[in-house]
Amino acid sequence: MATNKTEEQQQQSQAGRHQEVGHKSLLQSDALYQYILETSVYPREPEPMKELREITAKHPWNLMTTSADEGQFLNMLLKLINAKNTMEIGVYTGYSLLATALAVPDHGKILAMDINRENYELGLPVIQKAGVAHKIDFKEGPAMPVLDELVQDVKFFTNPNPPFFLFFFCLILNGKIEWQEKNHGSFDFIFVDADKDNYLNYHKRLIELVKVGGLIGYDNTLWNGSVVAPPDAPLRKYVRYYRDFVLELNKALAVDPRIEICMLPVGDGITLCRRLK
Repeated sequence: MATNKTEEQQQQSQAGRHQEVGHKSLLQSDALYQYILETSVYPREPEPMKELREITAKHPWNLMTTSADEGQFLNMLLKLINAKNTMEIGVYTGYSLLATALAVPDHGKILAMDINRENYELGLPVIQKAGVAHKIDFKEGPAMPVLDELVQDVKFFTNPNPPFFLFFFCLILNGKIEWQEKNHGSFDFIFVDADKDNYLNYHKRLIELVKVGGLIGYDNTLWNGSVVAPPDAPLRKYVRYYRDFVLELNKALAVDPRIEICMLPVGDGITLCRRLK
């Protein structure tokens, strides 16, 4: 004979459903998350972002996309800091990229990197129709070689009589000063939503490329809530595999004296890092 579930059992059942469905929300209930979407996000979502979100929802890997509330947050954040030169590592179909492209001014630039051009091209027609494709420089392939090139790139200043102190920092070649910092401090905002096992490697390079006062945003830093799960908790294989990398990143960011941080429970968790020096 079936019996009615106790209130505690119902809460546990609801929590289980939310854990399965709500990968992009860490709120206590799906109903509360839906309230936020329907009250604040969807009514204000630009039509191109809505179109791309609906296209992405049909893709078999749609779990990888940036949530709509996080897209709204990024769009407003970029406007608040008046970002003009930005970078995105991990593009997928381009929902967060479109949020960025709509936020930066017409002369703004976005260096976007992903290992899969096919996914990017799924959203590209929407980006083009929105009139913001000219802001995007998409590079297919791993981000690390591109970052290394940016960090190591140089620029020259012609100065036959440089100030004395520059000799300690520059290499003088035929009356030119060769600087090792062409791209250092040149990015206003950098968003990372890619391979979690490389986040720390990215950080070592990005901290040189973002300007003092600029922001780096690391996505998935609460990793489906697994960062507080006990060792024997039942987790999906990919969640369990990347959890240690996310935990390592979070610990490193918390003690990095070059930045101040703010971890937000938006989407799957995003940590903002503001470069101090």
